[in-house]
Amino acid sequence: MAAITIQMINDLRAATNVGMMDCKRALQDTDGNMEEAIKILREKGLALQVKRADRESKQGIIAAAPGANGGYGMVELNCETDFVAKTDKFLDFAKVLANAVAAGDENVMETQAAELTAVVAATGENVKIRRCKYFALTGTGMVESYIHMGGKVGVLVEVGCTKPETVETPAFKQLVHDLCLQAAAAAPRYLKDSEVPAEEIESEKEVYRAQVEGKPANIIEGILKGKLKKHFAEVCLIDQAFVKEPKMSITDVIKATEKEVGDTIEVKRFARYQLGMA
Repeated sequence: MAAITIQMINDLRAATNVGMMDCKRALQDTDGNMEEAIKILREKGLALQVKRADRESKQGIIAAAPGANGGYGMVELNCETDFVAKTDKFLDFAKVLANAVAAGDENVMETQAAELTAVVAATGENVKIRRCKYFALTGTGMVESYIHMGGKVGVLVEVGCTKPETVETPAFKQLVHDLCLQAAAAAPRYLKDSEVPAEEIESEKEVYRAQVEGKPANIIEGILKGKLKKHFAEVCLIDQAFVKEPKMSITDVIKATEKEVGDTIEVKRFARYQLGMA
């Protein structure tokens, strides 16, 4: 027989609102099987409520789907266990959500509420639609999605150009794909340095000032600029070192592609989701 620990008893009590001794007996009767113990307590009328809403949802998947007119939708769907995250019921619902978002519905938390309730009932877990993002194509260019690590990381990128024929060139398509890979692998927080909040910049400066305290003011100013440039190269997509060729920045890669296709290219926006993270 499995050893019944205090932690197991506390977990069962938290899930059912039932007293310690009843939880202990239920676990003993089921050889420590939590789900069977819950079932016994409910059958006895002791479990007042299985508090699914209080359980943490750290597992799940990030899914994406193409929409009409070049748009893309992406969604993060969470559950409690990796087991449920791999079931057809859960994965099919993630596809439904991604397609809905790709059609322009960024309110799937409400529009898919009934379907979500059905998935919760079928899986027995606290399933949550955590967030979603829709990128409609704005002007000439391309929106692409990339899902990495079996749904643990998802990226949307929109890249614009001025000539319709540019979109069909292999060089442009490769650039857009590489930008998706870059965002997935290097986890930038911003597109460019102008998007970095002023308070973050000032916070970084304070750290750097403390490191060079005592040096002449003109030298300190030069060091601060260099340190900030290095910070932007870590957190801003277009300033990052290219993961495929670290000697080049993403800006360098964009300029090289512009020269190859004979067009002006702009990275308009990106979104990056990592499962369970902000």
